[in-house]
Amino acid sequence: MRRGRRIGLVAALWAAGVLGGCDDVQPGDLIGGGGQGAGQAGPEAPAGAPYPIVLCHGFFGFEDFAGVDFIQYFWGVRAHLQAEGEPAVYTPAVDPFDDSEVRGAQLLAHVERILAETGAAKVNLVGHSQGGLDARFVAHQRPDWVASVTTISTPHRGTPLADVALGLTDHGIVPDLLDAFVRLIGRPLWDAAGDDTSVTSAMRQLTTGGAADFNRAYPDQPGVAYYAIAGRTDWHGGGAPCRVDDSPAFITRWAHARDPADPAFWITEAALDGGLFDPIPNDGLVPVPSAQWGRFLGCIPADHLDQMGQLLGDLPGLANPFRHRVFYADLVGWLRSQGH
Repeated sequence: MRRGRRIGLVAALWAAGVLGGCDDVQPGDLIGGGGQGAGQAGPEAPAGAPYPIVLCHGFFGFEDFAGVDFIQYFWGVRAHLQAEGEPAVYTPAVDPFDDSEVRGAQLLAHVERILAETGAAKVNLVGHSQGGLDARFVAHQRPDWVASVTTISTPHRGTPLADVALGLTDHGIVPDLLDAFVRLIGRPLWDAAGDDTSVTSAMRQLTTGGAADFNRAYPDQPGVAYYAIAGRTDWHGGGAPCRVDDSPAFITRWAHARDPADPAFWITEAALDGGLFDPIPNDGLVPVPSAQWGRFLGCIPADHLDQMGQLLGDLPGLANPFRHRVFYADLVGWLRSQGH
């Protein structure tokens, strides 16, 4: 691939990450001021299901973007879930730029605090993009703390876009310069960014080879339920890769909806789809086959940003009827129906 196209792909990846903000509460803050066993860390036995919901942000996610706390990664999802009767919903922030061993260890610490505060025995982890890998790391390390892991457009097998991007950046001094630049701009803008943050470490893990290494190191654990959902865009219906015999109703309700690709993904979606006559469904960053893991539930008509309500929520009057808040409420309701 020519250098100009590589630069375009890297720019698109950067834009997609930066535009997806997050209003993550301070680690451990309980949404709704209550919840089963809230604040109890005494001798009582840990509470069973329904377990708290932990929304795990992806690559470039943040808590307060430059101190602007109304910019949310999962746009309006917490408030909507609260209104639907889910008091214990958490959105902890982890390092936005590092690999899922670093981020996963940070998420694990948040989960420990959540369990202590709520008195719950376990949590349900819902991870978007790289957040799904972080969630899998937590479940591998402490399966006794995790009831379920649901991943949404997580690149379990990597994304070719990361391979292309590192073809541009992974040589000589460029990775060091890129990491130094990210740290320079990251600390004042992303609260969770640290002195050792490394965007190139994250990108290496998101390559096809890096993902394979992660999968070997952190296999699924017995006793944890693993679910996966993929996204499709550019008017794609999904076809065979999205077809699931036992897809739940909250996925099939969107079966006839089509998503026009956001301009931010025109280049990347075209690079992933494989051609005009047999396009590979993807969400602009992650191919559907890479997003499949555990029990695959199917595809939603949403690009990588639409899945969190970016930019700025669901805009009325557009061709796509998909509504991300409805989707997350339905997902949580379905997890409850599964005993989680």
